[in-house]
Amino acid sequence: MTMQVSPSAIANSDAVSLTSSLLDRDSYLLSLLNQVTVPATEGWLQELREGAANWVRHSTIPTTREEEWRFTDLSALRRVEFQQGEVKPADISVLGLSEAADSRLVFVNGVYAPDLSAVADLPPGVVVGNLSALPITEQERVKKYLAQSEGALEVFTALNTAGISDVAVVLVAKNVIVETPIHLVFISVAGETAMISQPRCLVVAESGSQVSVVEEFVTPNAEEGVYLTNAVTEITIADNAHVSHTRVENESKQAFHIGKTAVTQARYSRYTCHAVTLGGKISRHNLEILQTGEQTETTLNGLTMVASNQLADTHSAIALNHPYGTSKQLHKCIVGDRAHAVFNGKVFVPKPAQLTDAAQLNRNLLLSSKARVDTKPQLEITADNVKCAHGATVSQLEDDEIFYLQSRGIDANDARKLLINAFAAEIINQIPVPSLRDKLLNTVTSFKSLTND
Repeated sequence: MTMQVSPSAIANSDAVSLTSSLLDRDSYLLSLLNQVTVPATEGWLQELREGAANWVRHSTIPTTREEEWRFTDLSALRRVEFQQGEVKPADISVLGLSEAADSRLVFVNGVYAPDLSAVADLPPGVVVGNLSALPITEQERVKKYLAQSEGALEVFTALNTAGISDVAVVLVAKNVIVETPIHLVFISVAGETAMISQPRCLVVAESGSQVSVVEEFVTPNAEEGVYLTNAVTEITIADNAHVSHTRVENESKQAFHIGKTAVTQARYSRYTCHAVTLGGKISRHNLEILQTGEQTETTLNGLTMVASNQLADTHSAIALNHPYGTSKQLHKCIVGDRAHAVFNGKVFVPKPAQLTDAAQLNRNLLLSSKARVDTKPQLEITADNVKCAHGATVSQLEDDEIFYLQSRGIDANDARKLLINAFAAEIINQIPVPSLRDKLLNTVTSFKSLTND
């Protein structure tokens, strides 16, 4: 099936969600909205919150009856009552990146932690900070971009906007090249009751600029703690700018994580994303790319590694609306025990997008007979002069490969680990921050549960 896709196609089921809920409002969603509502203020930010809140009031939490969510059952989320809470930043320690020792912002349960942050020695023209502490002139710049991306009315995105209290902001001026990575750390700490936090991030790279951003969603205890993280990141890339974006989700194995990354690319811009998903009882990442000019370059590398009874869902949508665009996507899943991974990747190439080159591949490694993966790579093309390809593979570790390593003196368990590490390393080795690469490779090596059937 082919169809012509306008930029609004990324918002997909928003209108359907609104229409279906007019007569039956979602009481659980309303309770979440009440928890995240902040005291009313005056100005543009309050207007933004109110508009999003009105949409949420007439929306519903997605169910498996909806095509975009048919493999991800959120009924376990509905059984938990969440509330907002505060944790003293002094009780938290941060394991930073050596390359970003003086370019780090830290938020604890969605609240900016200045004592854990360190921003210094950045080049002129670079603004890194939290929204509430920015000068008025910089807040006016933020106003032009915040909550302006396509898909802003998706229900969890709108819920985040309705409860905005602060924002991690990265603004890079025209022709400025930032040599050091910007490290954004979002720490979730479980309390006595289940808590909800809503991190928000805005990255703007003006024409000719270049920046590397690392987002980490972490918790002090990866095995304990029930909470909900509902995160939204918006990235605007102007003409001829380049953004390298690394996103690592390593939440508690009992937590829920809903994430949105919305990227807008102008002509001649480049965007590279390395997305690694490790944690969460149920996690979902929506990665949406909108091309607004010709000859863009988009590279998406993803790694999902889950075990036990985790469910990890990755949905991506790339709208290539102009000619000469290039898009490359490789997403890998390593699934052990009774875990479940989902990948749904869409590439839209309408008629104006002539001479587009788009490739998409999803490779999956099942380590258990009870592990499950659902994969759906999609190309929707109406342009007639393009080079496009997609594919998916699902496999297990090969006995002859394990036997070969055993014949070289490596025992069976170590042989399995070596093959798993090699499978993951193809993604991890492309991350441009050496200390983060090493940390993730160590995480793969220590993920012992993946070797159990």
